[in-house]
Amino acid sequence: MKYTYIVFLLLTVVTFGQTPEQQIDSFLELEVKTEKFSKADVANLKVDSHHFSKSLEAHIYYMQQMYNSTPIYNAIGNFVIKDGKVVSFTHSFKAEITDNINQTNATLSPIEAVNSLIESLEIGTKGETTRVISAEDTKHYVLENQGASSEAIQVKLMYVEDQNQLKLSWDISLYEKSTLHWWSAQIDASSGELINLNDWMLSCNFDNHSHNKHKAQLQYKTEVTNVLTATSTNIGTYNAFPMPVESPNHGSRTLISNPSNPASPNGWHDTDGISGAEYTITRGNNVYAQEDRNGNDGNGYSPDGGPDLNFDFPLDFNSTPASYQDASITNLFVWNNLMHDVWFNYGFDEEAGNFQEYNYETLSFFENDPVLADAQDGSGLNNANFGTPPDGFSPRMQMFLWSPAGQPDPPLSINSPSILAGDYNGIPAAFGGEIPVDPITANLALALDNTSSSDVLDACEPLTNTGALSNKIVVIRRGTCPFVDKIEQAQNAGALAVIMVNNVPDNPIVMGGESFSITIPSIMVSQSDGEAIISTLQANTTVNATLVNNGPYEKDGDFDNGIISHEYGHGISTRLTGGKSQSNCLFNEEQMGEGWSDWIALMMTLEPGDLGTDGRGIGTFAVSQPIDGNGIRPFKYSTNTTTNPSSYNLTNNPGLSVPHGVGFVWSTMLWDLTWAFIDEYGYDNDIYNGNGGNNKVMQLVIDGLKLQACEPGFIDGRDAILQADLIANNGENQCLIWDVFASRGLGYSATQGDSTNRFDQSEAFDLPPTSELNCTLASNAFENNELIIYPNPTTNQFKLNFKNNIDVNQIQIKIYNVNGQLVQQTQLTKNKTVNTNSLKSGIYIVKVSNDNISFTEKLIIR
Repeated sequence: MKYTYIVFLLLTVVTFGQTPEQQIDSFLELEVKTEKFSKADVANLKVDSHHFSKSLEAHIYYMQQMYNSTPIYNAIGNFVIKDGKVVSFTHSFKAEITDNINQTNATLSPIEAVNSLIESLEIGTKGETTRVISAEDTKHYVLENQGASSEAIQVKLMYVEDQNQLKLSWDISLYEKSTLHWWSAQIDASSGELINLNDWMLSCNFDNHSHNKHKAQLQYKTEVTNVLTATSTNIGTYNAFPMPVESPNHGSRTLISNPSNPASPNGWHDTDGISGAEYTITRGNNVYAQEDRNGNDGNGYSPDGGPDLNFDFPLDFNSTPASYQDASITNLFVWNNLMHDVWFNYGFDEEAGNFQEYNYETLSFFENDPVLADAQDGSGLNNANFGTPPDGFSPRMQMFLWSPAGQPDPPLSINSPSILAGDYNGIPAAFGGEIPVDPITANLALALDNTSSSDVLDACEPLTNTGALSNKIVVIRRGTCPFVDKIEQAQNAGALAVIMVNNVPDNPIVMGGESFSITIPSIMVSQSDGEAIISTLQANTTVNATLVNNGPYEKDGDFDNGIISHEYGHGISTRLTGGKSQSNCLFNEEQMGEGWSDWIALMMTLEPGDLGTDGRGIGTFAVSQPIDGNGIRPFKYSTNTTTNPSSYNLTNNPGLSVPHGVGFVWSTMLWDLTWAFIDEYGYDNDIYNGNGGNNKVMQLVIDGLKLQACEPGFIDGRDAILQADLIANNGENQCLIWDVFASRGLGYSATQGDSTNRFDQSEAFDLPPTSELNCTLASNAFENNELIIYPNPTTNQFKLNFKNNIDVNQIQIKIYNVNGQLVQQTQLTKNKTVNTNSLKSGIYIVKVSNDNISFTEKLIIR
């Protein structure tokens, strides 16, 4: 259970001479009188992390609840101290911890716990052992198992709540060798039972879409611009799709010169704090971008810009992604740096736990954790992901290729003999070389293996006719041994490519396996097609064929800047919720991680001239939709409730996915909030230092992430934004914020229930009572109370009450939507009632006027 305290003036005054820890202790002495936790429950808090927020002008302390010097999983208290007082407090503390502790000593060793996890996950390599590399202390160990994990395995003692008990457990972080999962697991330190399992590698499921078949015929012009005025140390030119261009479908590539921001004071290639680049490849302080087509997270290829850092590479989408990897990796490098620099200015900075190799301002905080960004990653398809460990460990972004629009043309053509001539469908392997754009034309040859094999054509034994395979396209029958072993034998014999013949009547499959040495392309064909080829070859007839990729070609996700921003957004929300040392605060069912990521992507691609009523899809480029397509979410993002009718109650719908669907509802609310702020304060094109409504809402959302409790729900997220406005702006925007959230069902009376349960929410569209916050009066009638509209919110009508006698026959009523469009106009009747049956649910502005008066009032229609 999470608790939030919204305070309008002051929580508790403490002595200025006290340390922050003493201030927190003094505050909690009063809180235990009204809280569910006892004084003993919070007697041994430990500072887990801390930073100073420039926007709030306050220190934020994240306090870890402890028992017997052992942390309790996800039990974090957030304390904001400003001017010597605690002005905000949220927490996820556990109550009655002494009564719920199951044991105090671990009976399983760290090695036994890791082995238990490996067994549960069914991973690892036979014969590989788990061993201790180092011991930080008796409760924190570093282990390795090279067959199961690609990185060192962190193991710590921790209490975890399970079945109303706090169980002593080994907390394990293990980056699976496959690179698809970065597990955070809690293993019972007594029984070895797996209590809890989270995957830090957040996969964003960009697969709910449809493709329209067409071949790519994309031509892009290149423009030249100097994006920012920069110092002489910030050299660098990058040909990329610039901010705010969402994708190649939304705009052109641009030669971006000297783009770095003061957030990267020595440019994007410096890593030691001394002026001058340490790298001339796509590597620097904020990100190391490289290709990873074999999907092994190794040190892949990175383009080199030379001493002038000139990353201007050709791009032709009418070819395979591998042919334009330099341009692809460059775009990925640019956008990771843009994300770093933009959000640094709103508080995702060094102190708060951002991603940097070297910290320029705060050398005492963890560094050595730039983003490791993999382009054209071969470990997946039609997706993207981002794994965020605690501060001091590098996150990893994996950007995948996407299936082309429609089915690819047949890759195999038989040229002769005429009895076989024609095109043949085939499925490329998941390893080895790509089907080439430049055709491979050669005679076919059967691979023959040792006659002791059950099938002489399956290449499961050493080949006996290697001399006949050189410079041929080799034909092999599928068998029981690994595909990589078969194809590697053919390659070693000089084969140009391989055709694998299915040995069952089913459709051909994608051949799986892992090999870093296979470079030739290979496909699998159906049993019927393949056996016809085999029979002809066995009859000593020469068969000549061509293997070629005629397209349509796979899409490269490294050019979908919205998806890059979305993925990076996971890193921001993870590091800021619960503090930079926690990475498990956003795994409860009602958490809104996908929502923040979608919203961040929308903000990074917001363009001058956009309107809130526009429909914005996410991921339209990658899924081969037009720019006005729905993208990958249930509805487009829009303030228009016809285009996007979502409200808080939608989160209770079992048809809405977790976490993506739930996050979509939250992002809908944040997008409405964005446009309410833009309507109020205008739009500023300066995304770094502007003062428009877009800048203000960006600041509030980031501050809200820092203030909300670990394992938040929608109410926690709403209240944190309200609290951030109170601390930073003296509550100047409280009514505006409440109006927006209430219009989507997250009003004053809404309840989130348990944030670990996504089916217990209750929506409401009301505002706080006027005794708490008076949002019923327009700003120009607030002081003299000359006009009141009631009821507000309403459903089908409202009435007006005037303080002075006014001739209602002369009163004109005009109602505008939030975009300033006049939607209803009428003359006030004697009963002072206005009918609103024709208006949809939403927020409106009512203008009441005659020759002598003019009032405006906000109106909410449910």
